[in-house]
Amino acid sequence: MMTTSTVRNEAFEQWLSQVNQACGRFDARALDRDFYGELAEFRSGAINLSVADMAHVHLYRTSKDVSVSSDGHYYAVFQMRGRSQLEQGDNRALLGTGDIALIDASRPSDMTYHQDSRQLSLILPRQVVERGSHFTGLNCATRIAAGTPLAAMANRLVLETRQQDGLDMQESEAVLDALASLLLPGISARDSAGDTHERQFRKIIAYIDEHISTEELCPESIAQDVGISVRGLYRMFSKRGLVVAQYIKHRRLDFCAQNLRDCHGEQKLSALCYAWGFSDSSYFSSAFKARFGVSPGAYRKRYSQA
Repeated sequence: MMTTSTVRNEAFEQWLSQVNQACGRFDARALDRDFYGELAEFRSGAINLSVADMAHVHLYRTSKDVSVSSDGHYYAVFQMRGRSQLEQGDNRALLGTGDIALIDASRPSDMTYHQDSRQLSLILPRQVVERGSHFTGLNCATRIAAGTPLAAMANRLVLETRQQDGLDMQESEAVLDALASLLLPGISARDSAGDTHERQFRKIIAYIDEHISTEELCPESIAQDVGISVRGLYRMFSKRGLVVAQYIKHRRLDFCAQNLRDCHGEQKLSALCYAWGFSDSSYFSSAFKARFGVSPGAYRKRYSQA
């Protein structure tokens, strides 16, 4: 005979499995016996979003979860009903209905839902977000208030998007670009004359992009050329929940993906991987599939047919 407790445990595990399938690896714990959770997914072209109803649950992503996951995107979190608390790094956002926040999937994060809550999570590819931010830095887990004009427009756009199941790849990517453009002004880090660490980090990020096609690019060469110790470089990235080598790999893959989207010719994939600093085509193919969910060849075919 199944007890009420057993049913609740099974419901919790089933819900968490749905979350992991839709959003990447997370851990969770029920805050009390009144937990409930439901999740529905929507996909159309490049649009990948989920709507979760939940209550009395703590959802979190640890450093271990990040290290074993290939997720390199951001989540745009739209609070549709109720309240929630999001934390990432030193930031904490209390979201009410209509509020929006951004979460970086490559860093640990924390989300708490005490009462009835409905939340829409939209996956924003890293290249879409960072192309618009110009690497000025992003304040993740920062509330974009529902009453602001940009939040109101972003809410309307994402709700309308849910009704459009016939978007092709180019149309859906245009929607993602539009949403990123609406959200970024509310979460872009403000430059501060006294924030030398932030300026130095942006200098390092720019250096990596400038030399990304160089096979020899590594933490030691970066540290030497920008005038910082290797230990200091590691610490600077770790503070943001990042790993230097992993960041370099992901940026190389992002540039490769951009090439595959923009060029519909028959460039050999091995030549592409070498051009962006990979020394092993087999490793490149497996790393690309881990990051984007498909092989480089399938990715190029997807966009050539768009």
